[in-house]
Amino acid sequence: MMPKNKESGKTAESQSQSQEKESLISTSLTENVQELTRKFGNSPDMIIRKFAIIHTQIQVAAVYIEGLVDKVIVDEFVTHAMSLNKLTEGQQKVASGSDAFAYIREKALSIGEEKVIKDWKGLFAALFSGETVILIDDSGEGISGNTSGGEVRAVTEATTQVSIRGSKESFTEAIGTNLALVRRRIKSSNLWVESFKIGEVTQTDVSIMYINGIANDKSVKKLKSNLEDIKIDAILESGYIEPFIEDKIYSPFPTIFNTERPDSVAANLLEGRIAIFVNGTPFVLIAPATFFLFFQSVDDYYQRFYVSSLIRLLRFVCLLISLFGPAIFIAVVNFHQEMIPTPLLINLASQREGVPFPAFIEAVMMEITFEIIREAGIRLPSQIGQTVSIIGGLVLGQAAVQAGIVSPAMVIVVSITGISSFATPSFNMALSIRFLRFVILFVAGFTGLYGIALIGIMLVAHMCSLRSLGVPYMSPVAPFIPEDQKDTFIRMPFKYFKTRPRLVSQKNKKRMEMNKTNGGSK
Repeated sequence: MMPKNKESGKTAESQSQSQEKESLISTSLTENVQELTRKFGNSPDMIIRKFAIIHTQIQVAAVYIEGLVDKVIVDEFVTHAMSLNKLTEGQQKVASGSDAFAYIREKALSIGEEKVIKDWKGLFAALFSGETVILIDDSGEGISGNTSGGEVRAVTEATTQVSIRGSKESFTEAIGTNLALVRRRIKSSNLWVESFKIGEVTQTDVSIMYINGIANDKSVKKLKSNLEDIKIDAILESGYIEPFIEDKIYSPFPTIFNTERPDSVAANLLEGRIAIFVNGTPFVLIAPATFFLFFQSVDDYYQRFYVSSLIRLLRFVCLLISLFGPAIFIAVVNFHQEMIPTPLLINLASQREGVPFPAFIEAVMMEITFEIIREAGIRLPSQIGQTVSIIGGLVLGQAAVQAGIVSPAMVIVVSITGISSFATPSFNMALSIRFLRFVILFVAGFTGLYGIALIGIMLVAHMCSLRSLGVPYMSPVAPFIPEDQKDTFIRMPFKYFKTRPRLVSQKNKKRMEMNKTNGGSK
């Protein structure tokens, strides 16, 4: 048995050595070019430019992927360096491929972020990152230079989180641009960025940004651990990452906030939260996120505090209407008519005299119709979508009432409910409310107000059990933190923002020095 074990060990060792040898770049430029062509399937966007060093005739090739590089940089720093006799002054030093490699790396090229590549994995990673790789005959190494560029979308105004006052900049699909937009707002050396490669096939660039000394170390450690544990083929958008970093993926409530506004990301970083950037999407994730964060808008901090407070309170009223409005109407009409004033009850009864369906079926039909119109308006071009949403709602509602399919009161209730749902600043939270509205509507259709009260208690208990990177979802209400109520249901003046949220940032809690100007004494 012993000789067999030794023999199998030698076989495994020889196989690993052969695999390691195959993963290294060959010393023959011809073999390297053939291998590149084979692995890329002779793709036309992989460009290979060959040159010969004057007098020595040593072959050199510049390799890059078209569309991922800036051609001006490539021509200036690579092609120009190889083709315009810039190596003539050092020809006496260039006698072999290794000499040419050392000379090109040290003197001929002037590309920033140069690095040496020895294996195929590193070569492919460099090419897909927009770098240009220089391969030299009779040298088993390559030189990569940062020539990334290509066509990218310019910084434009935010489309999903529109602000009346404040910055008009929004993130783009380029992760480097997005990181720079935040750094322009927070000029601090403590603004740290850590990068990851996620996706076995896509190798997507993912970066986390946080302020060292303010962000909670436990939250940062947990987030990094969650990102490192992701095993998936592709990451095409930040939504791919959310299920892997959420504590409870089956909850109807989102526990990760997303935004396309750099000022919103900067404000959350200053409170101790962590931002997650994904290359290829303008939406940045924010964690930990609490329930009340989804009802805060950047406009709240750009207007006077009493105006912002009234608008924020209005959002919570709209939340209750959009969540319980149709359900309460159905419960009162079907089970609790004694709660309705007699004149109003007579009017409702007269309106429903010719309606052939029960109030519950009537409400479900109207809600589904409203969702269809809303979804159609979103998917159509903006000019046509607005027309379909407005005209479709008016025409269908009026026609349904005249045909006796629904009552006018039901049209009013559904319309107010739909409009109230648009007052939620976060689209993710608005989607959750739309889903829960149907659940509560079905419960109210069979159990009345008792069922609504029961499911309301269940929802509150469920939200109190949620965590976002270890932070209670309903904080600072549950657990109740008095000093953090200044920015929950209302927004107090900035002079009262003396500390950061206690459960979000547990290190540097002090945000403002007290003096005579902001209400204290030196």
